[in-house]
Amino acid sequence: MTEKNNGRVALVTGAAGGIGAAITKALVAAGHDVAAVDRDAAGLARLGAASGHVFPLVADLADVKQCQNVVAQAAKRYGRIDAVINNAGIGVSSLRPDGEANLPRIQELTPEIWDDFFAINVRAPMLLVQAALPHMRNGRIINNTTSFRTMLRVLPYGATKSALESMSAIWATELKDRGITVNVLIPGGPTDTPFIADGAGWDRAKMLRPQIMGPPACWLISDDAASYTGNRIIAANWDAALPGAQAAAKAGRAIGWPELGADAVWLKG
Repeated sequence: MTEKNNGRVALVTGAAGGIGAAITKALVAAGHDVAAVDRDAAGLARLGAASGHVFPLVADLADVKQCQNVVAQAAKRYGRIDAVINNAGIGVSSLRPDGEANLPRIQELTPEIWDDFFAINVRAPMLLVQAALPHMRNGRIINNTTSFRTMLRVLPYGATKSALESMSAIWATELKDRGITVNVLIPGGPTDTPFIADGAGWDRAKMLRPQIMGPPACWLISDDAASYTGNRIIAANWDAALPGAQAAAKAGRAIGWPELGADAVWLKG
């Protein structure tokens, strides 16, 4: 379904390939401008050459100043930032080609590895949102976390995505009165991108396609999603034949697993 859009400015991280490139292309096709952030200069150059609506920004998001700088450059270029889509991340395939098949054990997780994962997967989204907020009005924040199953079985990746899920829920509450929505968008399973190395041994033909992330991302930054916040959407369950609100109702639920909050014991008196 085509959603109502007033051309927006979205900052998309991890934009040079895989899911990020799929989201960027979908946003551009929907009439938006994209500040595309990645450390892959060649991949960004290809995106920029394909569309005048892509502003390539080469950056290493593990660096605090570079996180802040890409937001400043995007704001200077466009005069505002309407959406931040935190898609960039590193997974266990970055540690070794069979990282997905042979998950890292606790003894392998050096302080340097732990810090690298948290710098990119957790700290960078916080810094980007923090820097973008002064430039946002009725803005949209979309965070790519992961499935609950992955959070419970893969370190350090799962721990970082658990943190980002928590951050998303908290931000949704904090920013609601400012008219800024915060939602989580995930594919719903292993996706055919370089993020998962061939050493995982999985049949790529059976993996999800990165393009499934485009339609829900476009809806989340559309006018029709102005009051939709605090939810996580599984892109694999998105029915593009439905109006966006109906597709979101089918594919979404509250961020995290808030029903588990009933386990808490609160002090009384």
